[in-house]
Amino acid sequence: METPINFSFEEDKAIASMLYICQKLGGKWDKYSLLKILYFAERKHLAEYGRPVTGDAYIAMPYGPVPSNSYDYVKANTSFNRFFSIDGDVITSIETPDLDVLSDSDVECLDLSIEENKTLSFGQLKEKSHDVAYNWAWDNLGKNSTIPYVKIASAGGASAEMIEYIKLLAENENCQFNVD
Repeated sequence: METPINFSFEEDKAIASMLYICQKLGGKWDKYSLLKILYFAERKHLAEYGRPVTGDAYIAMPYGPVPSNSYDYVKANTSFNRFFSIDGDVITSIETPDLDVLSDSDVECLDLSIEENKTLSFGQLKEKSHDVAYNWAWDNLGKNSTIPYVKIASAGGASAEMIEYIKLLAENENCQFNVD
């Protein structure tokens, strides 16, 4: 079995991305749609640029992929309420996104995902997010498993060369040196 590919979670980019999505959608949006828009932006960015936007781990949950750490930020009664006001399933951004932490390509993929997904219903987002990456993880690793980045990239249309690049990039990021 292949070694899992992991990237470091970048909290500042996750918060900026979610605030950016909310801001672009009028400052208020439902949690489910927000997290699906983030997933599709991550998938696009992996396929096009070989790296994730936030480095979050996507979990295969019953209603589709969920970014584990980012989900924690939009739950009620968390320490991250300084960024969002939460009322049931609706979140309102109460901070301005720090765009300095997002690259031009991050913003490009966030904008594309917002445009492609903002009018989709819960059912449509659920169906769309149950893509080949999600289904592979659910079928092979089980419920609540982490969806491999290479599967997400493949679902986004990444070439074989891009998949190899993603593997190399993750390997380099996770390389540790012993310094005595």
